[in-house]
Amino acid sequence: MGDLTHQGLTPGGGKAGREPLIHPPKPPTLGEVCLRLSPPPRGAPGPRTAAAPGDAPSRVPRALPALLLLLPLLAPLLGTGAPAELRVRVRLPDGQVTEESLQADSDADSISLELRKPDGTLVSFTADFKKDVKIFRALILGELEKGQSQFQALCFVTQLQHNEIIPSEAMAKLRQKNPRAVRQAEEVRGLEHLHMDVAVNFSQGTLLSPHLHNVCAEAVDAIFTRQEDVRFWLEQGVDSSVFEALPKASEQAELPRCGQVGDRGKPCVCHYGLSLAWYPCMLKYCHSRDRPTPYKCGIRSCQKSYSFDFYVPQRQLCLWDEDP
Repeated sequence: MGDLTHQGLTPGGGKAGREPLIHPPKPPTLGEVCLRLSPPPRGAPGPRTAAAPGDAPSRVPRALPALLLLLPLLAPLLGTGAPAELRVRVRLPDGQVTEESLQADSDADSISLELRKPDGTLVSFTADFKKDVKIFRALILGELEKGQSQFQALCFVTQLQHNEIIPSEAMAKLRQKNPRAVRQAEEVRGLEHLHMDVAVNFSQGTLLSPHLHNVCAEAVDAIFTRQEDVRFWLEQGVDSSVFEALPKASEQAELPRCGQVGDRGKPCVCHYGLSLAWYPCMLKYCHSRDRPTPYKCGIRSCQKSYSFDFYVPQRQLCLWDEDP
């Protein structure tokens, strides 16, 4: 599977298929930084002061080029604010291979994952650790020859459990030595079925998570969550205006599945399934005689599938759901 590193993390033994070990990079020491910024020796000419009006223009201080050369070394210490991105090739459950993009923003304490399915559907997953929110989005390509729109967007928002995926600061350090390696998850987690019975008000969505406005911009009228998640977020202080009622579960239970409805104008219960083919779900810890406590030494990768049921007012909003 190739070598995936954690910013210089080398896999144990260097064997293909093993997940990365964690060896954080060694930043420049304060002494090295000070050495480049130290004043010239006694007797050597120093930088000139700014010229007074009427004086001859002064030359550029000699320390400036050295300082400019030093900026790349200081950047990792000061932080750039840009999310770290990693692109990996992953094997899907059906055996096909696709590219997956993983981004981590340790400042915002968030992670995003995006992959394109063979049928062109773009699936993304966002984990917002600050707000305990995870967002699934699917951009589903339409069949123009059948009169469908170019694409349809769906967003599903649920509570994030902190043991579902590795922390953002650990994800930001992931690197790979062999970009052409095809990765397959070590662990396949069970299918999770979710009944989405509440709508999310897009105009108020940033009160739930600042990421929702960008992630779900194409799915303004198709953002769903669950009653149990709403109760949790209300207890955390999220305003109730974020959520909108859908037909009650008892009413939805009387509705047919969209795959069984021929009239495109009739309401029904839609089904959509998606899978996260490969993601770092846990940190590995190792023991050493030289260290009194366990230390981080790698990751464990997982695959997980989700099944969503949700109400749509018209069958034409769920044309992909065919009766098996």
